[in-house]
Amino acid sequence: MEINKYTDIIGVVVTEDIVEGRMVLLTNAATTVGTGPDFGSQVDLMGVKLPATSAEALKAKYVVTWPVNNAQVTDQIKMLVPMPAYSFSLRKGGWDQAGNVPFAATIYLTYPGNQESVTIPSGYLALAYDRGVFTAPSGQFVYSANLVPGAPLEVLNTNDDTAAEAGKLAYNASGAIAVVERYDSSKNSLTFRTL
Repeated sequence: MEINKYTDIIGVVVTEDIVEGRMVLLTNAATTVGTGPDFGSQVDLMGVKLPATSAEALKAKYVVTWPVNNAQVTDQIKMLVPMPAYSFSLRKGGWDQAGNVPFAATIYLTYPGNQESVTIPSGYLALAYDRGVFTAPSGQFVYSANLVPGAPLEVLNTNDDTAAEAGKLAYNASGAIAVVERYDSSKNSLTFRTL
């Protein structure tokens, strides 16, 4: 996802696994208690989630993305991005209980925020952008021949669409969340303006 212009940005906690660039709505971050650092110290932050109903889809006016990372990656020093899928009790195994490997790792050679369509894991910090111009890559919107400048876009939700489609933008003659600025057929990317 490309951020072309924005007027407001807030730090949030994702309350479920969300692909970067999806439209989300604000919610309570308390659903992630115990998954963040210091056993739930992030509950004072706003949470975001994918819309489950058409009513929630009308409130999904934020575009979610990875937080900015200012880490210096030089020489042999590598950057580790901790994910909140970490089992707390590590003192099992060896005697009367099954072994408990502390984590399952996905290794990124490039920071996930610098890649397209990488899933932000539940409980992770993220940024939510309101009112701006964004470019969604292929697969992060539903293609239609009606994606012309000014065309209205709606946000898909879990109940009316599928869980995999929730948060994507799609053409709808009565949509009111965003409008198309341009569709690039060579890259299959959609630049849209949120309302």
